[in-house]
Amino acid sequence: MEIVGIPALVSIEVRKVRKVGAFDKGPAVDKLLCMFKRKLGPDAHAAGAQTRALLGCPDIWELDSGDFAIIGIDITEKAKPHLPPTATCGPDERIVFLPRQTLVLARVDIPAMV
Repeated sequence: MEIVGIPALVSIEVRKVRKVGAFDKGPAVDKLLCMFKRKLGPDAHAAGAQTRALLGCPDIWELDSGDFAIIGIDITEKAKPHLPPTATCGPDERIVFLPRQTLVLARVDIPAMV
């Protein structure tokens, strides 16, 4: 959301992660001030389209840090029992439903390089 050309500032919790080899170990949660840099993909409500969410729409946002934030329907409790053996969802994580169309249409905005 922009107000008179100034990106919205939002206080969110971000995990600081120490990298050990290829795996993240020992995440500590710090409250940081993060800025939503840009929305990826087209507006989900363009041309009057309706979405499944009650008060919003699914969105993918790039943060100033280069990481991404997903806005979608929280399906954690229903999905957890069906996770494959190699997947886990910790107490500080949520499983979010993101319609295929949202991700596929955002592909052109997703950076190809790390």
